[in-house]
Amino acid sequence: MNEIQSGPASNARHADILIIGGGLSGAMLAAQLLRLPGRRSVLVIEPRTELGRGEAYSAVELGHTLNGNAARMSVDPDNADDLTQWLTDHIGAGGWPESAEQPVPISELFPPRGLFGVYVQQRLAEAQAVGALNGSTVEHVQAEVIDLQTDDDSVRLTLSDGQRLQGAFAVLATGMFPAARTPQKESSGLNAAALDPWDVAAMRQLDPQSTVLIIGSGLTMVDAVVSLEQAGHRGPIEVFSRHGLLPHVRRQPPAWVDFLAEDHSIRTPRQLVRELRRHCREAIVQGIDWQAPLDTVRAHIGRLWNQATDRQRRQFVRHVRPWWESHHHRSPPLSAALVERLHREGRLRIQAASFKGLEPGSQDGVSIRIRRRGEADTCVVRGAALINSSGIEYDWRRVARPLPQQLLARGLIRPGPLALGIAAAVDGAVLDAEGQIARRLFAMGPPLRGMWWESTAVTDVALQAKALAARLVVAAAEPARLRPAAQRS
Repeated sequence: MNEIQSGPASNARHADILIIGGGLSGAMLAAQLLRLPGRRSVLVIEPRTELGRGEAYSAVELGHTLNGNAARMSVDPDNADDLTQWLTDHIGAGGWPESAEQPVPISELFPPRGLFGVYVQQRLAEAQAVGALNGSTVEHVQAEVIDLQTDDDSVRLTLSDGQRLQGAFAVLATGMFPAARTPQKESSGLNAAALDPWDVAAMRQLDPQSTVLIIGSGLTMVDAVVSLEQAGHRGPIEVFSRHGLLPHVRRQPPAWVDFLAEDHSIRTPRQLVRELRRHCREAIVQGIDWQAPLDTVRAHIGRLWNQATDRQRRQFVRHVRPWWESHHHRSPPLSAALVERLHREGRLRIQAASFKGLEPGSQDGVSIRIRRRGEADTCVVRGAALINSSGIEYDWRRVARPLPQQLLARGLIRPGPLALGIAAAVDGAVLDAEGQIARRLFAMGPPLRGMWWESTAVTDVALQAKALAARLVVAAAEPARLRPAAQRS
């Protein structure tokens, strides 16, 4: 870990608001702040060279598409058609010519992730132009935050390059961390055998007929399979996940009655699952896609999760989560068709098995130890390469990055419900180790998984960005006023 540099606050750069993380969450919050009346300075601290992309939207391959269609992916919470309108203009100007191969309305297209990143950046640039009229600014500081301190008057950050920043407020918009309980690319024993799910260039170095092992069977696995196909890989692909469940394909179902808006007696995750199953069965009887009732739930899941008890949440995670993930977080049609074809041809095998660790001594390739579901003994599986597609680490106690470790050590944060993300009030204000609501430190996006359950999708983050921007502007206008007590999770 980098050594923390201390020094007088007068040596620090100053800004009104410090946004830690410049992927989708940080860029959307910055855009919302720029569009609000008033003058303010914002620093976005992000190690990547560009704001608004993060890992997800830095993809360069056209086959790596959004998991939702354009109608579902607007960054403007007040205009659900914003991405559709942007794509209409972009395609009309000659952009994304490959879209002509998909004979569907633009609202039903699944754009490439890299193109979505361009859209986010353009909306941020437009917000910067609006903000400039009021004297507001956003600046990208290309570094990693390695420490954070706060008091009644300010927040102070220490960066990986030695810089120090000071602001009235700071926001943890850190995005997602990779799962800690599975091997990362830096793991001893992996070296060149570890492949990034999106690194097509590295996959081209493989023997096309070699066996590739993948841990995890969710949407990242789907991306990895797309990458392998585009790299020319034609060998076996062995996928291992605890339940062996694949994401369902995303379709375009008709509208369904918003039953949660009409029935306020549904207040727990268990009641939700029971009622949702009933509506899905009813839809099937009527010849309607079961995805129609499921899609009405999104607007209410945060409220239901937030008001549930820890026991109810724990039951949901233990018994429902794998099926919720595979049904709710669905795969784009073209990617799903590829996975289905490879599975049918026998090149892709999905196995219900738990990853138990790396096996040492592999000179060429990689060996892993697994335990298949229903079996007591473990076994070793060997491949030419390993792709970790096991998802996201929400427990910040397991995240091996300087900032989460420092925040925990200083008692500035505490784990969220079920150790999912970090604890916060309903307005995003972080709770410290004693459960006190921070006056100057906020969070948004994936760190609030434990607060809202669904806190990673574009629509979730867009709504949070709008609300948090308004909250920060109000707080900045009343610096001497103690924040009122807020409802806690």
